[in-house]
Amino acid sequence: MKQDKRRSYENCILLLAVMGISAILMGAVYDFYFDLNDDIMMRDIMAGIYSGIPDGHNMQTLYPLGAFLALCYRICRPVPWYGLFLFLCQFGCFYLIGLRLLDFFRKEGERLFALAALLLFQWGMWLTHMVNMQYTITCAMLGAAGVFWLMTTPSGLPVKVFVQKNVPAVVLLILAFQLRPEMLLLILPFVFFAGWIRWWEEKTAKLEKLRKYGLITGIVALGMALSFLIDLAAYSGEEWRDFRRFFNARTTVYDFYPDVVTQDAYSGGLLELGVSLSQQTLLRNYNFGLDEEIDTELLEKVADYAVDAVGSERDWGAMLKKNLFSYYYRSTHVNDAPYNLMVIFGYAANIMAIVILYRKTREEYTDGLGKRRLFWRLAQLVLLALGRSAVWMFILMRGRDPERITHSLYLVEFVLLAAMLLRLPKVEWRVPAYVMASLFVLLATVSLMGSLTAVNADQSKREKNLQDWEAIESYCAGHGDQFYFEDVYSTVAFSGKLFASGNGVCANYDIAGGWMCKSPLYREKLGRFGIESASDALAGDGRVSFLMSDAEESERGLDWLREFYEEKGRKVEILESDRINENYRVYQVGRGR
Repeated sequence: MKQDKRRSYENCILLLAVMGISAILMGAVYDFYFDLNDDIMMRDIMAGIYSGIPDGHNMQTLYPLGAFLALCYRICRPVPWYGLFLFLCQFGCFYLIGLRLLDFFRKEGERLFALAALLLFQWGMWLTHMVNMQYTITCAMLGAAGVFWLMTTPSGLPVKVFVQKNVPAVVLLILAFQLRPEMLLLILPFVFFAGWIRWWEEKTAKLEKLRKYGLITGIVALGMALSFLIDLAAYSGEEWRDFRRFFNARTTVYDFYPDVVTQDAYSGGLLELGVSLSQQTLLRNYNFGLDEEIDTELLEKVADYAVDAVGSERDWGAMLKKNLFSYYYRSTHVNDAPYNLMVIFGYAANIMAIVILYRKTREEYTDGLGKRRLFWRLAQLVLLALGRSAVWMFILMRGRDPERITHSLYLVEFVLLAAMLLRLPKVEWRVPAYVMASLFVLLATVSLMGSLTAVNADQSKREKNLQDWEAIESYCAGHGDQFYFEDVYSTVAFSGKLFASGNGVCANYDIAGGWMCKSPLYREKLGRFGIESASDALAGDGRVSFLMSDAEESERGLDWLREFYEEKGRKVEILESDRINENYRVYQVGRGR
């Protein structure tokens, strides 16, 4: 007992040292960034940069987590709490998985090999997600670590001890749900599958099994339910309820049926709904925040029309056939490498373990026990393959398969396959585990140079974009008596450094569209600058300007903005009033002659 405790302490210290060195080295070589501007907006809301006061209503995380981070910013604003949270979550997941790996690999050589595999995964396969952090990816990592922890908890423990040992898994799953509910729900089939395997493999009385897994399931379900109910209460005000309807309609249009605003074929139908040509242009270029008449009622009409018109024109049979082929191709070819390859290695290792069990069944078992175990192992893999196929076809048929989702699915599945292998008796998993680990290390090593090259190129691009963004921030801060509406596509590529600390002062700029546009916080922000209507303020007394990149102005021009005002019965002139470095211009909208 004392020896086990000592080994546990040693493992904790060893993993802390390894993860710490990896993090320090990563930070020395690269800058840590938020991957997308979504995380920047979430940070700005919770840090008080968006509206002037730290707030948990960021529309992406559930309110309990958002409110907690906002409270941290209220206590000490200079600390980059949200970036620190993502950083600790991601490295913490590797730490927890590493602890369990060291429990299985006891010999020094094995332990070093396991740690090398963990580090190679960080650097050779997951580096882009480690230095460019995104809340969807982090949610999947929390879920994967929770699944691995649950799956690798020793069997035969008393109920109290079992529940205590799975506290980390419970916390990880509830935290993942609060961070990105949609992503956790997407990987929930893998979580259920892990629990199902544990239930059927537990060789204890049914009542004791029910108490063990009922308690774990109940605590997780209760935590998720409470999180959801608190979130529901936080957004229960009339203004927030209306905005959530607006938000959901916007998501339907832009995420699932964008053709309705990007294709001219639907212009006539939109006109019949009362969506004018200038409003269609604003919806197309995402600057719908400039028109107060694009409200919840109008956007819901557009969303309903999109479902009926665009959805009815889709050949779902042809789409199914196309996506089945896409699913097969992505699962087996290099396009999704190395992520699909590590999953293939996971299945191959489990099949190898089944072959070993088959040989044992023929040589040792005569009472049918071996055949039942063999059938059980095969059934697990088949059911997992069917379940993952259903999840993949769901995202492919919806047309929402960005890398932050597909890479997350690969990660969770691989972690589950590794845990399934380690749950076998050592005589069955030892050889397959070493073969899988060796192939995995080889794959990660081969991927390392490509990973480093890709991240280096990405860092250079982000640094250039960051220079533009910092120039815009500096310019706006230097003109504090002005307010600036930014063209959405001119700023959509910007991200920011993970550990940059804001001053918490309400920024005197905002994009002219996006997922917080027309929210209560958006109204509050504009109210701080005396703005009730974006269009009126922009064409007002010169205190509000429009910011656009030269690239977007060259591609789309500014006639769309002039035509918007003309449709409102106002003749305007749009004049360049200033420049921000060599890439951006500031425009004033004045009364035309």
